Parts: sequence; C-alpha cells; structure tokens
Amino acid sequence: MSDERKTPEQRAQMTDLERLRHSAAHVMATAILRIWPEAQFAAGPPVENGFYYDVDLPHRISPDDFAQIEAEMKKETKANHTFERVEVSRAEALALAEAGELAALGPRPAASKFKVDIVENIPEDEKITLYRNGEFTDLCAGPHVMRTGNIGAFKLTHVASAYYKGDEKNPQLQRIYGTAFKNRTEMDAYFAMLEEAKKRDHRKLGKELELFTFDDDVGPGLPLWLPRGTAIIEELEKLAKETEFAAGYQRVRTPHIAREQLYLTSGHLPYYAESMFPPMELAEDRLPSLSRPAGFQPAESETDRQDARPPSQAGSLSSDEKHSGRYYLKAMNCPHHHKLFAAVPHSYRDLPLRFAEYGTNYRYEQSGELFGLMRVRCLQMNDAHIYCTEEQFEDEFRAVNDMYLKYFKIFGIEKYVMRFSTHEPAKLGQKFVDNPELWKKTEDMVRGVLQRSGINYIEVPNEAAFYGPKIDVQVWSAIGREFSIATNQVDFAVPERFGLVYKDRDNTDKTPLCIHRAPLGTHERFIGFLIEHYAGNFPLWLAPEQVRILPIGDEAPLIEYARAIQTELRAHEVRAELDASSDHIKAKISAAEQMKVHTMLVIGHRDLEANAVSLREHGKGNLGARPRDEVIAGILSAIKERRG
Repeated sequence: MSDERKTPEQRAQMTDLERLRHSAAHVMATAILRIWPEAQFAAGPPVENGFYYDVDLPHRISPDDFAQIEAEMKKETKANHTFERVEVSRAEALALAEAGELAALGPRPAASKFKVDIVENIPEDEKITLYRNGEFTDLCAGPHVMRTGNIGAFKLTHVASAYYKGDEKNPQLQRIYGTAFKNRTEMDAYFAMLEEAKKRDHRKLGKELELFTFDDDVGPGLPLWLPRGTAIIEELEKLAKETEFAAGYQRVRTPHIAREQLYLTSGHLPYYAESMFPPMELAEDRLPSLSRPAGFQPAESETDRQDARPPSQAGSLSSDEKHSGRYYLKAMNCPHHHKLFAAVPHSYRDLPLRFAEYGTNYRYEQSGELFGLMRVRCLQMNDAHIYCTEEQFEDEFRAVNDMYLKYFKIFGIEKYVMRFSTHEPAKLGQKFVDNPELWKKTEDMVRGVLQRSGINYIEVPNEAAFYGPKIDVQVWSAIGREFSIATNQVDFAVPERFGLVYKDRDNTDKTPLCIHRAPLGTHERFIGFLIEHYAGNFPLWLAPEQVRILPIGDEAPLIEYARAIQTELRAHEVRAELDASSDHIKAKISAAEQMKVHTMLVIGHRDLEANAVSLREHGKGNLGARPRDEVIAGILSAIKERRG
C-alpha cells in the first residue's frame, strides 16, 4: 500500500491481514504514549509485510527501545479492548484534535497538530470517524479487527526517517516499523524466510558470482554487467525474441534520446519530469538558421526532417518548437514506437501491429530509493506495443496474459497474482485522462478478459496509468518472497495525441487502441528476482557457466581429451570452460561449486580409456560415469528445451 491517503472504497478492500496490521499500528501508538505521553502521531497505515506509524518525539526511538514498547503492546493485546468505531462531525473532530485528544490517551496541553491538518484536508463529502481501543482514540477511517486480542503475534523491526506527507518542507518524523500475524507460527515462518532471503540477496550473490557491479565513477544506479551476467541477459533476450517472433511481433530499434516535444506530445512532460534525467541543451540544434561548425554537413535537409513527421502534426508547432534544442534521455519507449506507427500509412488489414524492442531507458530514481538491481537509473525493458482495433483487443490482451503464464512455467514461478489497477472517477482530469466513457469501456474489457481466462487477479482502484487501466504482475520466489516484475497496460488516450490512425473498412480514419506490455519486465529487476528465486543455482540453459571440464591432473592426454570435449560443446554454443590447472581435483570441484557451475565433467584415465566422463551437477553431487556422447546429447537437449 502506498503512502497516499486511501479512499473509503480502497479501505473496504483491505485484506484480513492488512486489517490486523492496521490495528497493530494503533496498539503500538498506544504503547508509545504510555511511555512517552508527549508523542505526536501522523499516519499509521498497513504496508507491505507490516505496518508503521510516523511519530514526532524529542526522544530518538531506537531498537534498544523495542522491548519496552513491545511489553506495553502485549499489555494492550492481553486487555483485549474492543476497537470501537465512532462517527463524528468535522467540527467535533477538529475540536478533539485541537484539545490534543486524537492519537492520544486523553486530553493534552498541546493540540494533536498533525491530526488537525488531516481533518482539515478530508474531502467534504467523506464521513469522519474515530477508532477507540481502551484509552487510545485516533482519527481513523478503519477498518480494524474486532478486538486488540485478535492480534496474534507482532514484532517491531526498524526505525527510519520520513517527512510529513513525503514533503521535505514539512517536519521530519520518526517512522517506526513493525509486522504482525495471526499467530506465532506464521510470524516465525516469515522471519525464517527473511533469513533465507539474506543468503539469497541478489546484491550479495551478484558480487560472489561475478554477474554485475556498480562503480562510483560510473554513477549510482547504473549497473555494469560482467560477462557472466551478460550471458543471462542474452539468454533472456533469446527467449523473448523466439517467443515474440512466434507470436507475430516485429522487432524495432529506437534512439536513447529525443527532443522535448516528443514527451510533451505524449503527456509524459511535465507530469513525469521528476522521474526523467534533466534535459540537455543543444544550442546549435535549435534553429536551422544558427551557425554550424566549419565543414558541418547535415545528413538530411531540415525540410526532409519535417516531411518525415506524421501529417497529423504538420504545421502544429512553432518554428522554435519544431527545432527545440532540448533533449531528454529516453525514460520510456512508447512515444518512439508511436512515431514508428505513424511513419507508414496503415489500414485495418495491417492490424494488429506488434512492435517489440529490448529498449534501454533512463529514469532518475532518487538516490535513497536505489536498491541493487531492483531500483536502478538505467534499465533494459522487454517492451512491446500492440496497435489493434477494439474488436481485436480481447484476443490480443489474452495472448499477452498467456505469454506471462508461459514464462511463469519456464521459470518455475508457481504463485502469482495480477493487480488490475483502475482509475478514480474523482481524479479525472488530474491524475487520469478525462474521458469517463473510455475508462469504463476499457476497464470492462480488461476485467472481462481476466474473468473469462480464469486468471488470478485482484482489483486495485486509483492506481491506473494516466492513459488507461493496467495490470501489474506480482510473483513469489521459491522462498515465498513477493516481487513486482512486469506490467501490461491499455492506452486509449496517447495514440490520439500522436494522431495515430488507420483506414477502416469504410475508408474512415480510426484511432487504434494500444497495449503496452513487458512480460519479462526489465533485465535488471527480473534478473535480480531470478538470482534470489534460484539462489544463484540457475537451470542449465540459463546458467552463466553451463559446463566446466575438470581433468584429474594436468597430463597432456587428459588435457587433450578435455579440450576436445570443450571444443565440441562450444561448437554448439554451450558455455563450457576448462580448468587445466594443476590443482587437486577436490580443489577444482570446490571452485566450480563455489561459482555454482551447473554441470561438471570430471575426467580421469578410466574416462579417457572408455570415451566417458564422470558427471557431477551442482547441488546433486557425483552422478557417476557415463558415455561422453550420451552426456553431451543430454546437455544439448536440456538447453534446447530449457530444462534444469
């Protein structure tokens, strides 16, 4: 759940676990007030994996205080107080806040300053409610569990800093995090999963397995892919290209930068500006009349450049706008793909038209939000845009969902959910394109596809893209850790902004619908997920080093035989390496195991004489001596079929 204040409709959709954690936040506030009665509270929502409460307090809370706070929390849960809902008028709520009685154990000399602000900003048509548990009363729209005793198990986890309402101009508060579960067994399992997750941390394994690195001279959030990590990238791209070719996609390529006007047309500027890198000013590119460097010859005339623009936009810009010298690094691929659609006339016979590209994007994530491969500033996206008619939409959208399911099977992803994000009618014209009829129509279309396909999904209001409904794909790794890896979006607005049209059967111009999809997300996030999902033990087809050949000794006949096997494997593009060192075989095996090499072929004199190899697999150990041809055939078959 985001920090943005939830609507009553969103609150009504809270899961039982979210209600429990929301209630735990109130119990934590109760406990803190018993220890520090002067504490002032802002917001205390449930969030992914737990809850928090923002507090303004002279005492700096640290993990050393957690035992004392938890002891007071246990007293409150043992008391088993009822969570009592009380509806009040705006005037009554404001009076209580000014009397210091909200987020408090009773009247206080100082006003509940944050609650005063919150009350004043509640929409006029929204009911105002309080919740009481024992002595504690708080301004809250709920919902909660019935009693404090329903909170089976809880634990405080950490403290962070946060500006009130996320605005650095506001006071900086202490954000106290915790988690809660129905019972101790569930909580113990959660913390055991966290311990296992530490071992699988993609940042740790990425360094140990020599997959990627970051460098201060290059810049934060800009990963450098080492050869072993690049091997994974190339396998993923190969999978995507094969799958998309079979599904009728056409591959395209677009530049990494574009003029400002492109993003103004798409609507990403100014609304997405904070997530884009600052623009580059190129004064010599601003107007054709400006002086050029000596000997400079443009590759094409300015007239040619204008003629290449879609007819729908000709003459719509001023001279300064047409030749803007302000360029942005590409933060998204869709505007570029829209230009590709517009470059060639289309009829209904051409649709659906599917453009695919592993496009490199640049997004200016705040430094505090960067996290290994999961949040970066340079990302390579498994992107595509499908231009189709309304009649074709259901089949195309279903085909995209089927592609997700195919990938889930390949990667052994057993648990997933698709978050269907819709718009909030009250925010039309602000957060969302102001076209209520098309919002209803496209949301009904997406909902219908999901229901008829039997896909596991949940509906989340107020989280759609500005141009249409979307699906965010959440998956769970082998140890039960949740990741958001991909998106699938419907766009009914931006194609019209670009003047995209096709000739329909009646010879009239129609605007296509556009489906934005990225089943494998970005290389960075998806590989980060895969590292943790497999704990670095990649299946053979995906393993950075698929085979390592380990001669027992460094005698010439053994090395020659081993090298012949390596040459044969590499002729089939198998990533096979040879350890020809004089190290003891135990040391060679240990080194290969440490790098999580999938398959090891140990070769001794008996193997040489029998034209065989002794087969080992990481995590399985010695699988015995087998004929050389049989082993190689098995390796090639497993790679081709993307097995183990």
